[in-house]
Amino acid sequence: MKNLFKAVFSVFACLIFLSCSRTKLEVKTFTLTAIGAEEGKKIPVKAEIADTFAARNYGFMNRKNIPDGTGMLFVFENDQILRFWMKNTPSALSIAYIDSSGRIRNIFDMEPFSLDGISSTVSVRYALEVPRGWFTKTGIGIGSTIDLSPLYD
Repeated sequence: MKNLFKAVFSVFACLIFLSCSRTKLEVKTFTLTAIGAEEGKKIPVKAEIADTFAARNYGFMNRKNIPDGTGMLFVFENDQILRFWMKNTPSALSIAYIDSSGRIRNIFDMEPFSLDGISSTVSVRYALEVPRGWFTKTGIGIGSTIDLSPLYD
């Protein structure tokens, strides 16, 4: 009887553990090109693509290290006012809101773990999160474009 109890308890404990573990999301990655508005310089950024509800909701949560030159592109089906927060996100990020033509319309810095929403000021289709300061360091700003063609090739 003791062995049966131990076996049932072990199976039950394993089921609880497995149900609590997060299913790993499949990650698509593309190298996108940011093109400066003034000088036309081209800067690559290796971006994970968040184009599903689950991927967009999880984003960079719980990531402690996001290397320079990398980011996450959030893809939405329609143009809309977007609003992001930093729940469970320990890394300082910058976010660019991008319209359907690839033009950057807003850039904001975001504080780790902040629950304050950061909204786009116009309807946009995409958001690109990168390590904080990447846009300033590379000279990519409002009016610059992101070549989104790799997503649709």
